[in-house]
Amino acid sequence: MENREEKVLFNATVSFLSRPDEILLGMKTRKIGMGCWNGYGGGIEKGETEQEAAVRECSEEMSVVIDPKDLEKVAIVHFHNTKSDGSKFTLTVHFYLAHKWKGEVKETEEMITPTWFKKTELPEKMMPTDKEWLPIALGGKKMIVHAYLSPFQQESLAPVEIEYVDSLAEN
Repeated sequence: MENREEKVLFNATVSFLSRPDEILLGMKTRKIGMGCWNGYGGGIEKGETEQEAAVRECSEEMSVVIDPKDLEKVAIVHFHNTKSDGSKFTLTVHFYLAHKWKGEVKETEEMITPTWFKKTELPEKMMPTDKEWLPIALGGKKMIVHAYLSPFQQESLAPVEIEYVDSLAEN
């Protein structure tokens, strides 16, 4: 693990394809979340809205087409990361559920083994803090979350803080 580059990213999206009782997760093969079941996403590019980034990332990472109107923002999570040199950065991730999409999900180099999981039975091998807030978001609550992570996002450094909100504005 010492050879892995510690990625610094400040704004990103993660989307989950959603059925009434299930969400789709893929196994990350690199970068943040490597070796964990996760939603599909990545960095927001200059000039892109959060929704545009979510739609682009879903196209790139699983080959499906999503209309932005079919995205439901369920959480904004501020991941407060500590790097191995002790420096810190905060990654803000906008989380979406996609209720409709076109195309068949395909494996990509970065996301393999796309698998449907019951919303009430998420896998153990997820990012360290996701199991604390994601089930609540999947249950219909909107939230702003603060999570504190160790180098390479391997473990939680402090309790997750959750603030429930009525809605989450788009940029």
